[in-house]
Amino acid sequence: MGCDSVLSTQSSALQSMTTDELEKLLAQQPVALLHRLARGRVHRHFRAGKRRLIELLLQHSASNRAGFESDLQTLIEGQGSRTEPGPSRTHPPPTIAHKKTSPRGAEPESAETTISLSAWLEGLGVPSPQPFVPDPWQSEALSALNETDVVISVPTGSGKTYVAVEAARRAMEDNRSVIYTSPLKALSNTKYTEFSRIFGPDKVGILTGDRQENGQAPLLIMTTEILRNLLYDAASGEIDVRLDTLGLVILDESQYIADPERGVVWEETIIFCPSQARLLLLSASIGNPQDIADWLTSIRSTVCRLVRHSKRTVPLRAGYLHPNGKLTPLFRTLGIPYGHPNQLHPEAKRLFLEYEEETLPSGRPRR
Repeated sequence: MGCDSVLSTQSSALQSMTTDELEKLLAQQPVALLHRLARGRVHRHFRAGKRRLIELLLQHSASNRAGFESDLQTLIEGQGSRTEPGPSRTHPPPTIAHKKTSPRGAEPESAETTISLSAWLEGLGVPSPQPFVPDPWQSEALSALNETDVVISVPTGSGKTYVAVEAARRAMEDNRSVIYTSPLKALSNTKYTEFSRIFGPDKVGILTGDRQENGQAPLLIMTTEILRNLLYDAASGEIDVRLDTLGLVILDESQYIADPERGVVWEETIIFCPSQARLLLLSASIGNPQDIADWLTSIRSTVCRLVRHSKRTVPLRAGYLHPNGKLTPLFRTLGIPYGHPNQLHPEAKRLFLEYEEETLPSGRPRR
């Protein structure tokens, strides 16, 4: 039976398939087809392996089986139309065991243009000590804090913590108290340990739902919810003594303001924050930092300054670690070639296929 006949048989059988039969048919399709089928149906489908992707597609198909089967039929037929014309083949097409066969449209794999694992690992590790010199954006942020609120939006690893530490130091030298908030109790505990080492344990306290230590310290670490509650008390007339001399409020991970459930906590904290205290918002992932700065300007007594820096200080390298312990670069290049998914490293491709074979047996996928 020819390839077109097989595809036609698959397509016509869709409407009468049971869930188990549909599951087996999905397992026979290439991953690329499943990802096209998942668009608009499965959130972040590109992160799922083939077995998990089939599970998610089957779950989604329960609400609109007819539409799902129709789209699957269209994709299968489209796949068949891309097959080169010719006489019907009596032998099956090459399987993934034929390593030398490249998919249509893929770039030729050249050893000369593919980075080696040793080259990919080169340079990783702890850098040699060097004198610290603040980056221009760090100096700009600290200077702006003397006059107004500041929103900092820079990549991870760029040095936001330095700005927070130096700003807190300057505020305490002026006999003003500082509050540093984070969205998680675990992160608050980490910052408490870090700041106690920097400033001394007598100058740092922590207030969370599980921990209350040195509550009268000039620098207090807490979750954002705790600060919001303190500001609620102040608004109701029960003014906490810690707010009398408050000079700086640092809101770390401020992208949480967009969180559907907890974002209101950040909004209320900013709205109720005393006008004499400077606000410093830190984030590596705010999509619209200028909008946040404009909003702060509209509700606060000073113009909020946005300090934005896009160059990543610590470059990213992408690798793939197979469950068997094999490590390989994810892409052919040292950096991440955004917008070029066909630049996957040949060894990464091979490991992907190996994992797919291992996790998708011929029978019903394991759940």
